[in-house]
Amino acid sequence: MQPVVEKRERDESVYYTIRWSRLTKVDKYTIASAVPAVGGIFELYYEDVKKKLNLFFVSKAWFGGLRNQIRKQTDPELEDDPYRKNILNTYPCYYRYTMLESSSDMADILFFFAQTYFPHKMKAEDSGRYEQIFIKELSDDKIVTI
Repeated sequence: MQPVVEKRERDESVYYTIRWSRLTKVDKYTIASAVPAVGGIFELYYEDVKKKLNLFFVSKAWFGGLRNQIRKQTDPELEDDPYRKNILNTYPCYYRYTMLESSSDMADILFFFAQTYFPHKMKAEDSGRYEQIFIKELSDDKIVTI
């Protein structure tokens, strides 16, 4: 399954289908060789002591592409945020991504995720084009966070 986003519009609503890449353990060499240098959205997870996956970061990659952003956000030496730096230094971490070229579509998806995952922590603005945003996630790993 190709990690891409499909979009359908109906009236004042938008329906996104996100096809995620396989969840992959963070490794700078794998990221450099396997992650495309195109725009998209990615998620970072850590595996706690009970072997549970925990989502801890969602972001877009526009300038520099997915390869550059995932590499930067998964390197504890480059991470400025103390919370994320601690996670990266303490737990096994994983990433997944989907490719997307529209900055406005990225804004809509990140707005939906911010409202769903981190309603009081993450601020995101939608594109303002739609009254309602709907998302369906598809994952070969059977990891669906919504």
